[in-house]
Amino acid sequence: MKKNILITGCSGYVGAMLVDQFLHNDEVGTIVAIDKEPLEELVMDDKNTALRSEKLIFINKNLSDKAWMGEALHKLSTKKADNKNFDIVIHTAWQIREMYGKKNLQWAWNVDGSDNVFDFVFNNKIKKLVHFSTVASYGAFASNSISHYFKEDEKFRKTDYLYAEEKRVVEENLEKKYADAVRHGYDGQVVVIRPAAISGPRGRLGRIRFGLQSALSGSLKGEKSIAYTVVAAMTKFTPVTEKWLRQFVHEDDIVDLVIKSATTKMPKNYEAFNVCPPGESVMGSDMAKAVNKKAIKLNPQFIRFVFFWMWHLTHGKIPTSRGSWKGYSYPIAVDGSRIASIFNHTYKMSCLEAFTKNEGRYAGRYVK
Repeated sequence: MKKNILITGCSGYVGAMLVDQFLHNDEVGTIVAIDKEPLEELVMDDKNTALRSEKLIFINKNLSDKAWMGEALHKLSTKKADNKNFDIVIHTAWQIREMYGKKNLQWAWNVDGSDNVFDFVFNNKIKKLVHFSTVASYGAFASNSISHYFKEDEKFRKTDYLYAEEKRVVEENLEKKYADAVRHGYDGQVVVIRPAAISGPRGRLGRIRFGLQSALSGSLKGEKSIAYTVVAAMTKFTPVTEKWLRQFVHEDDIVDLVIKSATTKMPKNYEAFNVCPPGESVMGSDMAKAVNKKAIKLNPQFIRFVFFWMWHLTHGKIPTSRGSWKGYSYPIAVDGSRIASIFNHTYKMSCLEAFTKNEGRYAGRYVK
């Protein structure tokens, strides 16, 4: 029997790649894809006017609007298949960039929307849920050490960085809802994916994303915006702090490991995994060298000052929201070996290679 899959955030970076790869899978019967934004070209036909496959159904709704639940089940029921329920739900939808002055709305989209997804899974006894979390919720603190690699049994910590805090709260909610569902007879599996920064040719070249990688690499060049012009000018050199580091995981690794997590019976019914290649992290000086720029060492408090004023002067157009300066100042390094061991997976690239090389599944679309 072919599997039915529901994917949230299907217009996002990872969600669209998952839809694309599952469309190639003959064991998949129907994909219901949900997003508050329109579908992007990766899952559209050559003319970009229709869905690429008849087995793909798109629902253009926000997850905080519970109407999507009935619509998803109804549209699945119209398909000619023996199975009228979903086998797998993959939750990637998230408003990552903090919206200036709209914290409550963003909380509703992310936290309440995620709660709706979890309720949908447990109420309908769907056998597999894969939820996207983040390593950021381990918390960037001055006491963090460059040599310490967080493992999955270490607790998330409360921070003032909204993205990390929302993800922390949502993981706590998921654990509670799962435990309650088990008490009521649920016997499905939950897998939580905590990726390092995702990178690759599609992420750097195929999407306009106002973030660290695009700023440092010079991809903002040519954008007609005062905010973009300011950031492009500031990143003619690479500002670094003494303890700042980043870990990068290649986009192909993420997609492959999510698919394996979704389609493989896990050793335990509730699993959480860091996803990051082994080896050394990418330090500030490494990033500067990779993008052919000079590294300028700055004090974390100066970073804090600049982030504060850039956030308010641009009303959030430059994504330097409260608490985000800590992630640019203090290290969060994780050990991603456990998921690799379970699936006998060899990461395609190291952290530095994932950040710098334009190679991989989607390179042909964007690398000239």
